[in-house]
Amino acid sequence: MSNRTYRAGIIGLGFIGGGDQVSGDRLGQRVADLDGNHREAFSNHPQVQLVAGSSSDAGRRERFVQRTNAKTYADWREMLAQEKLDIVGVASFASSHAELTAACAERGVRAILCEKPIATRLADAERMIAACRSAGSLLVINHNRRFQSQYRELQLRIAAGEIGELTGVWLQWGTGRLGNVGTHFIDAAMMLTGRRVQAVSATLDLTGRPDCRGSEFRDPGGWAMLRFDSGLMGHVHAPDNPTGPVAVVVQGTLGLVRVSGGIAEIETWAGDRVVLAPPAAEAGSSMDQAVREIVGWLDNGTPVCCEAEDSRRTLEVIVACHASHARNAAWVELPLAGADRDREIRSG
Repeated sequence: MSNRTYRAGIIGLGFIGGGDQVSGDRLGQRVADLDGNHREAFSNHPQVQLVAGSSSDAGRRERFVQRTNAKTYADWREMLAQEKLDIVGVASFASSHAELTAACAERGVRAILCEKPIATRLADAERMIAACRSAGSLLVINHNRRFQSQYRELQLRIAAGEIGELTGVWLQWGTGRLGNVGTHFIDAAMMLTGRRVQAVSATLDLTGRPDCRGSEFRDPGGWAMLRFDSGLMGHVHAPDNPTGPVAVVVQGTLGLVRVSGGIAEIETWAGDRVVLAPPAAEAGSSMDQAVREIVGWLDNGTPVCCEAEDSRRTLEVIVACHASHARNAAWVELPLAGADRDREIRSG
């Protein structure tokens, strides 16, 4: 481990940024159920000094100071101007990610850990990637399954052919929100299979379930067929209200891998079953792992597991679902073109 230290700040001190349970109560969610948060992950790393945070909410700033003794700012612009930061966690609404990420890169922030989804528009995602590439900054999107040991082991086992030639993918969750929740599952499917989605046919769930983040957001769930590279087919079952357990399944000619209920397993058609060990407690959260990889990149250029371009592709799949719905579930090919590229996913 290097003896270098890195100064970190966070923009957005709410539920995922500040690990703030008052904010979580408004969403009906518990910080303890999160797979890490920005405040804890930065604080946990011995080479990272969490020195600043910004939020327009005075209560969030006060609670953040009580937990960290870091300096706080009501305006993120002032924080970037006043603090020399090596790492910034962007934990604001997705619609602001592009502005904040580009500003961090332009200010010389060397690494940015941004919440998912990467953005609400494809052009904004591309702006973020271009700004970081131009500045030489690292952009990491918090698709946390990319950093989880069980998903990484399954990825390797699938690539090694343990379940044979791939024959299908099943993604299921019951909270809707293709943009804010589905981004995790669709990204995980592309991670596990090593294949990109090439076309989408989708129907949105327009039952009108209120978004937990507020009436200004409209992020429906729905149902979709995904055509991956080499003709692999996937199915998304994600209505706005629960209809079954959360599950990610990849099936092959020799067996399947499944993650559901916190259990990751491999089953073969020959009757064998292997349950993967859960992440070691001492390894911490997936966000702890993300920060470790960011620090490794800062120390010596060690690659981080995934590129922001992966997250841009995930957003494109979700945008394509909306485009397909507008055409009565007609197949929509990727990459998107024309007016479809301008669609906004109003996720929080």
